[in-house]
Amino acid sequence: MEFKISQIAQLLSAEIVGDENATVQTVCKIEEGIPGGLTFLANPKYTHHIYETKATAAIVNSDFVPEKPVNCTLIKVKDPYFAFAQLLDFYNKAKGTKRGISSHACIAESAKIGKDVYIGEFASIGENVVVGDGCQIFPHVCLGDNVKVGNNTVLNSGVKVYAECVIGNDCILHAGAVIGADGFGFAPKDGIFVKVPQIGNVVIEDNVEIGSNTCIDRATMGSTIIHKNVKLDNLIQIAHNVEVGEGCAFAAQVGIAGSAKIGKHCIMGGKAGMVGHITMGDNTMVGPQSAVSHALLGNQVVLGSPAIPASEEKRLIIFRKKLPELFNRVSELEKKLKNE
Repeated sequence: MEFKISQIAQLLSAEIVGDENATVQTVCKIEEGIPGGLTFLANPKYTHHIYETKATAAIVNSDFVPEKPVNCTLIKVKDPYFAFAQLLDFYNKAKGTKRGISSHACIAESAKIGKDVYIGEFASIGENVVVGDGCQIFPHVCLGDNVKVGNNTVLNSGVKVYAECVIGNDCILHAGAVIGADGFGFAPKDGIFVKVPQIGNVVIEDNVEIGSNTCIDRATMGSTIIHKNVKLDNLIQIAHNVEVGEGCAFAAQVGIAGSAKIGKHCIMGGKAGMVGHITMGDNTMVGPQSAVSHALLGNQVVLGSPAIPASEEKRLIIFRKKLPELFNRVSELEKKLKNE
């Protein structure tokens, strides 16, 4: 598809510096710009590429002033990264979405399928399932009995949603995500572990995105709840009866133990973990590989294992670097004392 710079600027309410009649056919990284390509500059570390890129146009911050000549047309906006995301979304929608139900899909007679849906080959849809309008269910997706899926939700290949679980509107679940497997509940008895039946479900609210091979366990009783606008990366584990607040974002390999309660707009870096049965307040940021072992109030930034306020952990990092030097100094002092 081909777009004029003037069309893009109109879509983004942007200012043009350069040739508004130039056209672009693709998007590209600023350091890998090609003629006919559209790129963006959001991170100051990449500013030097703007003077070298071969891209036809670049989306930049509205206050960007070149220090030397640039060859590409500049599209000035308040937030380049967000604007570029808008364009990519527009591009995806312009390509159109799949529609139709494959003859190789297995759909229970009691299931209710909405309008304008796509259901791919070898998808399995159980008894009393409800699939909303505009959904896209790709090949090899499995929806257990009594599952409900809202409007315009996308379930990519290999997604498994166990019985009784609920998924909201405008969600995206990537390949291999598993929703509603049993929580890790076992009662020790006479030297063995006896399984505790997990009779709850998982409730995922609207506009949630879940990465590939992420697992969200069903509740022992009640619901494991992922509130609206949550974004989960690949390879995340959310245990039974966890509640994740609105607008949270977790990077890959985060692990949340059972019955933890997480507030709104929290961020957790890659490989961070949280023990069960504790709470995390709103607007908390947890650094990568940190271990949250106690309840946290809101509006904090924590690092380390166990996680402590970032300012304290940074001081400890400096002290730890000095430990070898300190050890050697103490050893020398001990030797001197022995020789006196």
